[in-house]
Amino acid sequence: EVQLVESGGGMVLPGGSLRLSCAASGFTFSIYDMSWVRQAPGKGLEWVSGINNGGGRTNYADSVKGRFTISRDNAKNTLYLQLNSLKTEDTAMYYCAKDGYYGLRYVTSRGQGTQVTVSS
Repeated sequence: EVQLVESGGGMVLPGGSLRLSCAASGFTFSIYDMSWVRQAPGKGLEWVSGINNGGGRTNYADSVKGRFTISRDNAKNTLYLQLNSLKTEDTAMYYCAKDGYYGLRYVTSRGQGTQVTVSS
């Protein structure tokens, strides 16, 4: 059974940073692309970023390009998302997702999420 457990969310001031982590289990992490998606209050799911199975290729939504960095450690079965220069519009529940390198419709599983709140 695929299990994805996110952590690292919290409340931060505009301009601040956070690092999200996702511990993966129940599947061979190193052979799958991974991604992050988010859902802001009252809105639908939004794809944020994807990374290929080896970690050598990354993909970002225009809204986060240059501010967020996705990475992975296949030895630790862990996915990361570094969030810098946070804006109030980044407030959302952030979900780790299996597959989804090219976008939301390719996501096959996601975790329970970790809340990120950007507020002054």
